[in-house]
Order: sequence, then structure tokens, then C-alpha cells
Amino acid sequence: MIYPEARLFVVSDTAYSVEFGDEISEQLQYRVVALTRLLDEAPIPALIEVIPSYRSVMIEYNPLIMDAKSMAELLMNLSRHQPRQTFKSGRTVEIPVCYGGAFGPDLADVATQTCLSEEGVVKIHSSSSYPVYMMGFMPGFPFLGGMDKRIAAPRLSTPRLIIHPGSVGIAGEQTGIYPCATPGGWRIIGRTPLSIFDKSKQDPFLLAVGDTVHFLPIDEATYLAMSSGDGAQR
Repeated sequence: MIYPEARLFVVSDTAYSVEFGDEISEQLQYRVVALTRLLDEAPIPALIEVIPSYRSVMIEYNPLIMDAKSMAELLMNLSRHQPRQTFKSGRTVEIPVCYGGAFGPDLADVATQTCLSEEGVVKIHSSSSYPVYMMGFMPGFPFLGGMDKRIAAPRLSTPRLIIHPGSVGIAGEQTGIYPCATPGGWRIIGRTPLSIFDKSKQDPFLLAVGDTVHFLPIDEATYLAMSSGDGAQR
């Protein structure tokens, strides 16, 4: 459900959440991204951080610069006057992925669970356009919408202790990319040689909310070539 009017919730003494609905959808995401961009571009000295999610935007502010009532009024006014008719999506980013084998140890399981061949899973996964709905649960991890339900698969019953950076996974009806080595329970179907998160760069994130991702299947030789030297650079 998408709310007719945004709802404002108190998160803490210094933060509000503006919520637009209780579902995951492209229309709702447009509203989230539009408000996020308005806040990012607005000259509001009290703003500390703006954090978008699937269905809401959390705003942290300095109450010594703007009091809670004034901030609440500002947020509700902005949420009512979003330029939805002129909304522009972000960049389109092509992500090369080597599917299966050592790079995608769960591809065979996903194929079995979905009654498809491994090639069929890869074809479906790489044929969709994926909007970046939110960034979580670690720096640079993109939660992507738009995955075909035909390749939906549950999380692993026992999470792996380590998942390699660049691993592309499926969890339920979602797909995403692990930016760092970490434990995780998503089913890994491939890996990209691109650096999704690089803390040494001024802008460490390859992707941002509002971008659109396209996955491009590559073979192992191409993966290794892109991973060596400057190949993994953006």
C-alpha cells in the first residue's frame, strides 16, 4: 500500500522518519528518491544525515539549529510537494558477472529449486533491469528491486562464514552484491570483478539509490583479466 499522504514518525530526539507506504514498489521508490534529492539539494544547515530505504527516508538533524516542530513542518511540506512528474532516475550501471562454478557456488541449487537449468537462471537474472532501492546492511551493499520471481530462492539455512567481495546473491525475491568479505546467508550465483565499495576513494560507492543495474554475463577468463591490474577499477 502507498499512503495518500506521507506519514511522519519520531525516531529519536534528533531524527524523524518520513514514510510513504508499506510495500516495495517502483512508484513508492520514486517518492523516496525524490524526497532524498530535495533534502540533499536544499540549503538546510540543521541537516546531519539523510538515509533512504525501501519505503521511507530517515532524517537526522541538529535540534540546536532547528527545533523539532519546525523540522517536522519542513519535512511534511517537502513530502507534499515532491516533483514526481519531473523525477529522473540515476545512472545506468553495467555490472559484469561470472556466473556459476567457484564464483557462484549456489547457482546449481537455485536452478534445482526453481526447476530451471543453470543457463536459464543466468539468462533470467541478466535480462532484468534492477533499480537500486536502498543501501544497507554494510557500506555499499545495494538492495536491488525488479528481480524475476521465477528465480526467487530462500536464504541458506546455515550462513557462510565468509562471502567474497563482489559476490552476487539471491535471497527470496531480492538480489544484491556483497561489497566486502563478510558472513552471509544469500545464495551466491556469481561474482563481479568490479569494486563495489572502495574506502580509499573520495566517493567510495559504485552505486547509489536511484541508479539502475544491468548484469552482463562474462566467462572466467574475462573475469580474471578484469580482476588483474586496473581491470577491477571503476
